Amino acid sequence: MTSDAATFRAFSGEHLDAATRLSQQVRWPHRREDWQMALALSKGCVAVAADGRVIGTVLMTPYGQDAGTINMVIVDETERGKGLGRSLMQQAMALAGERRLQLVATEDGLPLYEKLGFRRSGEIVQHQGHLAEAVAQPDAVRAATPDDIAVITALDIAAFGADRRDLIAHIASIGEFAVLERQSRAAGFAALRHFGRGLVIGPVVAFSSEDAKSLVAHFLAGRQGKFIRVDTGSETGLAPWLGGLGLDHVGGGIVMLRPAAGHTRRRAPTSFALASQAFG
Repeated sequence: MTSDAATFRAFSGEHLDAATRLSQQVRWPHRREDWQMALALSKGCVAVAADGRVIGTVLMTPYGQDAGTINMVIVDETERGKGLGRSLMQQAMALAGERRLQLVATEDGLPLYEKLGFRRSGEIVQHQGHLAEAVAQPDAVRAATPDDIAVITALDIAAFGADRRDLIAHIASIGEFAVLERQSRAAGFAALRHFGRGLVIGPVVAFSSEDAKSLVAHFLAGRQGKFIRVDTGSETGLAPWLGGLGLDHVGGGIVMLRPAAGHTRRRAPTSFALASQAFG
């Protein structure tokens, strides 16, 4: 049973330091800046103990009225086993309404999420580390310009199945994009930004795995010695290639969906890497 002393409050900027401490407790790499980005794009709540401590967090990142992700679900290690995780999830689902929802779960979290109506949809493999050797800059990929953001957004909508223009705009404001051109038209894109211990590449959207590799290679070129992370679906085929470059498989998670009524999945172009496990 959830502690009677726990209350739920809207997640705001005043909770960022406490949230960062919780993520450090569970050994997540998130910096305060990473939490700040998540909060800027999301709605959420914190659980607060009687003594004022933040003992739980959850965020729901909406993508228009059609979809969203639930993320940053953390319960203080001293408060587990009391139903607080379920209560936090219920808070996030109430914020989501009828949206199609996605989250990335651990094996330990599966029973709770399945009871709440989520079903397995795939597997994420996390690769990170330092390059084992230099990567050549591909010819077909160039740095994106502000004029490319509209087509990047359209490609992302086609791949993800929902409008993530706010996420794309935020990444553009703090990181950088690259586009792959075919016959003078953008046929895929990738993003790079600072995250955790170093850099994260994603999202990556392309029409083939070879194009996806070229987009990732654009951001790997010249970055020997940098700590780099890529989260990719196990079905994309990128994982063996990433491992061969020196980016080791260090974990991942299970993609779970709560489908909205009447939702039909699309598939082309394809998302080859996530913006993050939080954002999808």
